[in-house]
Amino acid sequence: MSLTARIGELSPYLRLLRPELYYMDLTLPASSAILASYLATGGLPEILPFLIAVIGGFAAITSSYVFNDCCDIDIDTINLPGRPLPSSRVSKNSALLYAGLLLLIAGTAAAYLNPESLVVLFIAAATITIYSIFAKRNTFLSFVPVGISYGLVPIGVWLAFDPAGILKGSDGVILPLPAICFGLMMCVSDWAFTLGGVSRDVEGDRLKGAPTMPVTFGIPFTARFVTFWWIVGVIASVIIGWSAHLGPVFFAGALASGLWMLTQCFDFIRHPTPERGGALFLNGSNYRAIMFGSMILDVVLCIYLGSYTSILW
Repeated sequence: MSLTARIGELSPYLRLLRPELYYMDLTLPASSAILASYLATGGLPEILPFLIAVIGGFAAITSSYVFNDCCDIDIDTINLPGRPLPSSRVSKNSALLYAGLLLLIAGTAAAYLNPESLVVLFIAAATITIYSIFAKRNTFLSFVPVGISYGLVPIGVWLAFDPAGILKGSDGVILPLPAICFGLMMCVSDWAFTLGGVSRDVEGDRLKGAPTMPVTFGIPFTARFVTFWWIVGVIASVIIGWSAHLGPVFFAGALASGLWMLTQCFDFIRHPTPERGGALFLNGSNYRAIMFGSMILDVVLCIYLGSYTSILW
């Protein structure tokens, strides 16, 4: 049975969480927690805080998906009529409550782990709300707040395992370089990731008056813009590994998946269609999941094989 068919059999409430993106949405907070703990303590995080961070991060990410769907019912009726809200399998009020519940779970997890993580969550939630309610219907730069919001996800998780100390007296180091690079990589790659999906949705956005980049400048221009930011994102992923002194497993995974991702981008430039943009959207999710997974595996090897990183460093 195909992935599409399996997704179609899921509860509409599970489908609201974008099951096609689960791998990325779980490995992002997991890799952030593991890398932060490794650089701060030399070991893996304790299991309970780690699970809370992964669940909280996943809930934060997916709450934004549900809330965005509530704001885009009219557009999705044209572009994606099979989704739970436009197909009336879930009411808008129920979906709003669902988004609020997910955000509450994320907030509870953040507050338990570190109040600084909770502050970051508030900023990220406010930023993505600006996108869903205002920016998408008013500017072709609507992708900017999306990237900022998702760039804050690894920062919020990082602070749970390597606090900045701002609320209790800072030691002068708010975030180490790998954490800053992680957030920037997520931000710029999410600009590209989001615009791939927006290219898929160009028809509905145009009919409903949403001046997205593909509507305003066309898909060919957007394809080149997307490719530029994916190139920056792949380079940033390598800088994360360099700044954290990771080993060859991470670099092999990041470079192999990154080069594969760029071939998909160049194919999008050659075939600038809504369908290819939608495929690139899923390609971007898979690329980042592989890169995050490579990071997790590499850190585990660094911990249990102490001389492992000396291959590169």
